[in-house]
Amino acid sequence: MTKQSHYNVGIYVRLSQEDERAGESISIENQKKMLTEYVSKQTGWNLVEIYEDDGYSGTDFNRPGVQKLLDDARSGKINLILCKDLSRFGRNYIEVGQYVDYVFPSFNIRFIALSDNVDTLERNSTAMDMMPIVNLFNEWHAASTSKKIRAVMVSNAKQGKYHAPVAPFGYLVGDTEDRLPVVDETNAPYVRMMYKMRSEGASSPQIAKALNAQGVITPSDYTYRRLGKPNPYISNHLWNAAMVRDILENPIYKGCVVNQKYTTISYKNHQRYIRDSDEWIVVEDAFEPIVDKELWDKVQEVNKSCSHGKVTKSGVILPLGGLMYCADCGAKLKNNTTFHESKKRGKYKLVTYICNTYANHGKEVCSSHSILQRIIEGLVLEDIRARAKRVIEDEDGERQRYLAIKANERKQQTEDESRLLKQAESRLVELDTIISKTYEERMLGKLPEDLSAKMLEKYTAEQRELTAQAEQYRKARAQEQQDELDVEKFIQRLKKWSDAPCLTRELCLDLIEFIVVHACPEERNAPRKVDIYYKFISKPLADSRNLLLPQNSVEIHQQ
Repeated sequence: MTKQSHYNVGIYVRLSQEDERAGESISIENQKKMLTEYVSKQTGWNLVEIYEDDGYSGTDFNRPGVQKLLDDARSGKINLILCKDLSRFGRNYIEVGQYVDYVFPSFNIRFIALSDNVDTLERNSTAMDMMPIVNLFNEWHAASTSKKIRAVMVSNAKQGKYHAPVAPFGYLVGDTEDRLPVVDETNAPYVRMMYKMRSEGASSPQIAKALNAQGVITPSDYTYRRLGKPNPYISNHLWNAAMVRDILENPIYKGCVVNQKYTTISYKNHQRYIRDSDEWIVVEDAFEPIVDKELWDKVQEVNKSCSHGKVTKSGVILPLGGLMYCADCGAKLKNNTTFHESKKRGKYKLVTYICNTYANHGKEVCSSHSILQRIIEGLVLEDIRARAKRVIEDEDGERQRYLAIKANERKQQTEDESRLLKQAESRLVELDTIISKTYEERMLGKLPEDLSAKMLEKYTAEQRELTAQAEQYRKARAQEQQDELDVEKFIQRLKKWSDAPCLTRELCLDLIEFIVVHACPEERNAPRKVDIYYKFISKPLADSRNLLLPQNSVEIHQQ
C-alpha cells in the first residue's frame, strides 16, 4: 500500500449492550468525538461519513453500519477506515484478519485502529505484528462475556424472572424487578375468546376470520402502536392462522414463565433456534393467568387431535370431520356433498363420507367405504347416549367395568413386569453384596488386581443395566394410577354430554379419538362394521395402516 496525499475517511463506531455496561469511556458519542478530532488534525483528510452500529455484537459482521462502510469502501467512496480500536471493528479474529490483511489492501484502503496503534500503511510496525494476538484476545473476551451472560440468564430463568423485551398479546411487561407479565384488559378478552372457540372445535383460520371481522388489532401492530413506532414488518394488518396457533400453544396464558425456549448457535452465530421442550425452564403459577389450566389443557388436546378442523365450502367443520379412517387402506374419510331431486322431496343435499384414497385414485386402489353423514352421526350419538345412561344409572359399576377393560389389555404384561421387577430388585441386592466383597478381598490382597478389575467391571455393568430395567418396570406399574385418572376423565365427560340433543364438533373432540369405517357389504341390507375409539379408554392409533383391535364395535345396516 502506498501513502496518498488525500484521504476520504470513513469513521466507524460501535457499541454493544455488553460494552455499554463498561461506562461512558467507550460510548458512541465519545468514540465519535475522539475520532473526528483526530481527523481534523490531519492534513489532506476529508471526513466523508460516520458509520454507526449501536447495540450490535462485534462477533457478527452482518451489521447495517459495517456493511454500508464496506460497500462504500469497495465502491471507492472512501479509502481510509478509522475506528477507535480493533474490537470496535469486530471481535471475530478470522474475519477481522481477512479484512485487514487481504480485502482492504486489495482495494488500496488504509485501515487505522487508533488506540491499538494499528495502521496498515505501517506494515512493519510492532502493533501490526501484535495484531493477530490482539484480535484473538478480543474474540476470547467476547466468548467469555457470552458465557457469563448465559449463566446469568439461566440463573434469572430459574428464579422465574421474565426475559422477553415485550409481553405476548394479552399481557404487558410488569414494572417490578422480575418484570412478570400483567394482564392487559384491552386484549385479554380476545385471548379468552380464541381459547373458547378452539375448545369448541373451531379451526385456527375460523378464529382468525372472527378476529378480523371484529377489527381486532394484530399482536405486532399493537406492540408498535404502544411504542409509538411504525410497524417495520410487511403486513396486511390482518390475523392469520399462524398468529392464532402461536397464542393457542403458548403456556404463558395459563400463568407460566417459560424461559430458555430459544437459544443461538454460538456467540459468533446469532441465528436463533428453538430448544427441545425438556430443556425449557418453566415456572408454574408465576402470575395471573388469562385462561384457567383446565381450558388450556383442553385446547392442547384439541390441537393434538388427529383432526385439525378442515372447513367445508359452506364455512363449517362437520362434527366428525377428519376423525374417520378407512379400515382397509388407513386413509381418512372425506365428506362428499351431492345434490339430488325427487318428486317426493324436491331438491335436496346429501352428505356422505368416502375414502380419500378412493376419491383420488379410484376403485382400483380402494373401495368407497361410503357412509351417510346422518347415519354415522346418529350411530355415534346413540352409542354415547347409551354409555352416558349406564354411567348415570350405575357410575361405580361402569367405573369398575372400564378399569377392568384397561387392566385386561395389559394383564399379562403387568404380571410379567411385576415378576421381572422382583427378580431385578433381588439381583441388585446380591450385586451390592458381591461388589462390596470383591473390593474387600482386593484391598486385603486375597484377589489379584487384574482379576478383581474384570469382575468389578462385569458386576457394575450388570448393576447399571438392571437398575435401568427396574426403573422401566416401576414406570409401567405406575400406569395403573394413570388408568384410574383416565377412566374418571371419561366418565365425567360422558356425564357432561348425557343430555346432548345432537352431535356437535365440541362433543366429538371431547370424547372421540377416531372412528374406523369398514367396507360397504355387497348385500344392500347386510350389516357393516364401525369401530369407535374413545379417548382415555381406547388404545391410540399407532398406525392407521395397521389398526389395533377396537374398543367398541357397532354393526349397522347401511340405509
